[in-house]
Amino acid sequence: MNFLYLLMIIVVLLLASGLRVADQYQRAVVFRLGRLQRLAGPGLYWIIPSLEWQRLVDLRIITASVDQQETITKDNVPVKITVVIWYAIVDPVKSVIEVRDIDASVIQIALTTLRSIIGRHSLDDVLKDQEQLGIDMRLAIDKATEPWGVKVTRVEMRNVEIPESMQRAMAQEAEALREKRARLIKADAELEAALKLKEAAGLIMENPAGLELRRMQMITEVGAEQNTTTIIMMPSEFVSAAAAVARWGASLPKKNID
Repeated sequence: MNFLYLLMIIVVLLLASGLRVADQYQRAVVFRLGRLQRLAGPGLYWIIPSLEWQRLVDLRIITASVDQQETITKDNVPVKITVVIWYAIVDPVKSVIEVRDIDASVIQIALTTLRSIIGRHSLDDVLKDQEQLGIDMRLAIDKATEPWGVKVTRVEMRNVEIPESMQRAMAQEAEALREKRARLIKADAELEAALKLKEAAGLIMENPAGLELRRMQMITEVGAEQNTTTIIMMPSEFVSAAAAVARWGASLPKKNID
């Protein structure tokens, strides 16, 4: 009788030792004598003690930062780039059977993909189209990791560093572009002003009295600014008449005074 109780206790302990619990975000890949048996979890499940063993796999999204890598663009400019990858395991069985270290493998694929994609683009593309390059990298990495049961959800490039000499050259180029844009704006403004002056001159020629009104307006504006000197613009007819009087006076004979 004691032996029977002892046997029951041993059986209960063996059954209890085979109980396992997997969280909602975990799955257990169960092997029996070295062969794949099943996928268990989440929740409570049981494995045969001493005959079966398990490998827990986390299904949550993993964020991995690739160390800064130096690569060369299509136009032979060395750049240093840091890449961040977001990925998740969607097939626990493949992630355990097909690859030994899933995290290290994804990082290595990201490194080779980074060098390949950067080498096909110029420096301007790398600086301006980082979002598109991130999409291209995600598609390439996802295609390579698909046989491992991994889904790459996002790839971002950050901390793009270029040589100091190239930074100075880019700054000079940007300054030249700004100066060119400023000159074009100034030239457009002068052209528009010239067209307006031409239009105003045409209106004045149609009505000469408008010129006198404009002169009076200018005198009023100068006086309103509290200047100490006031310039009065005389009509050209007055100037011509004054010049004629001066010539007539010069032509008169001078009297000798004793």
